[in-house]
Amino acid sequence: MNKMSISKRVAFEYGYAVRVNDENTGQYPVYGSNGITGYIDSYKVEGPGVIIGRKGSVGKITYAKKHFTPTDTAYYLRLLDSNKDNMCFWYYFLGTLGLDKLNTHSAVPGLSRSIAYLLEVKIPEKIDQLKIAKVLSLLDSKIALNNKINTELEAMAKLIYDYWFVQFDFPGANGKPYKSAGGKMVYNEALKREIPKGWGVKELNQCVDAILDHRGKTPRKLGGDWTEREDGIIALSAKLVKGGKLCNLEKANKVDQAMFDKWMPEKLRDGDILMTSEAPAGEFYFIHGKTDYCMSQRLFAIRAKQTLLAPTYLYYELSKGHGYSQILGSLSGSTVFGIRQDVLRTIKVVVPDFALQKKFDRFVLPQLKQIKNLDQENLELSKLRDWLLPMLMNGQVTVKGTHQYKKGKLKHGSSIL
Repeated sequence: MNKMSISKRVAFEYGYAVRVNDENTGQYPVYGSNGITGYIDSYKVEGPGVIIGRKGSVGKITYAKKHFTPTDTAYYLRLLDSNKDNMCFWYYFLGTLGLDKLNTHSAVPGLSRSIAYLLEVKIPEKIDQLKIAKVLSLLDSKIALNNKINTELEAMAKLIYDYWFVQFDFPGANGKPYKSAGGKMVYNEALKREIPKGWGVKELNQCVDAILDHRGKTPRKLGGDWTEREDGIIALSAKLVKGGKLCNLEKANKVDQAMFDKWMPEKLRDGDILMTSEAPAGEFYFIHGKTDYCMSQRLFAIRAKQTLLAPTYLYYELSKGHGYSQILGSLSGSTVFGIRQDVLRTIKVVVPDFALQKKFDRFVLPQLKQIKNLDQENLELSKLRDWLLPMLMNGQVTVKGTHQYKKGKLKHGSSIL
């Protein structure tokens, strides 16, 4: 393959001056430089297509499977000859070219297509493009499927929590929804609302065995430093906890075993609940399975008193329920909003019948396990995809034969990679 300018094969076309709020709502997505901004009832470009961030999120690459409309903050890709090139291949290929590094504007980041056109690359034949796109899209499809399953599992668990512990329609003695069937309710002064008879309300301080807090600690203060070792122990901070998950762990700092033991004399345990204290406050993660994390900045680890509260129940109570609204209402600060540990301990927690909590735990804990397993599988698939991507594009790895994906592993025929 000889090198050539990408302008010999594709064109970066300007998007359209379309604003979602000015259009009728419909089924067709509208893409800005950072992804979907809404849906309207018409489209400008037939799918599949590729959108490239022009203003703001410079060089961000997005793939649209269906007809779509790109706004004027983005380019969309046009193949000059569809007999020579495949759109899905170009989606992956553009991601290897470093378009995000080609910012040519000082105030608002911007990508000039004339600069992008100066890039000279080796472009595979279309038959090879199709093979490469198939392998990579297969991995992305499995990741998307796992994400869909996780979304459904999370929604199901949240629905049960709301139904039982917010609406109080848990299965009563006769099997009917408690409150709807006329179950006895009593007014609670602390919550300013009725709760089922026999339930209680306590401050979080009475419901926990411990709240771990290692703010202010750094390796230097403890006489050491971060480690670059692959087997180092990850140091979690608030920026790594988002949406009930641990994110971007590949970018996290790490410590060696000696520093870990010095930093964390009290280790995390199964059932501990991580909560960010600021920047941002109020993100949660349920610790299960893997517990060897080092707690860094702006994090609490809340350990339920398990003779009173099931950890899974407390996790949902604080992250989704009565406790969550109180936490958000207790944030303070002049520049960065956060919550102090002494304030957190005063949050009011509903204490339901313990047998009902255990029933909830038996339902929810397997789902949390499955969510975590699928998240881990996605991490491994993403690593495989990101390793394969440049290797496939530069010809170090070639694709031959047939492909299948099964149970998290890339299978192959007589000759695949």
